[in-house]
Amino acid sequence: MERTFNITWLILIGLTILSAVFANLDLANVALIILALSFLKFIGVAFFFMELKKANAFWKVLLVAFLGLLLIVVWAI
Repeated sequence: MERTFNITWLILIGLTILSAVFANLDLANVALIILALSFLKFIGVAFFFMELKKANAFWKVLLVAFLGLLLIVVWAI
């Protein structure tokens, strides 16, 4: 169990570093890339550290749908 948490933590650190790298680039869709990386980080934290993977399927779908809607609204603004 501890190994899974450590691997997840390292992936989250890698995604954070990747977000910082993309933030310093001059790309057209850098905001969309950073939002997608933040989506992955949120899912990693929710499922592994908040133990949502053991929750009812309703809560999993609701969380992913809410996060997707939130990211679409933020990207549209």
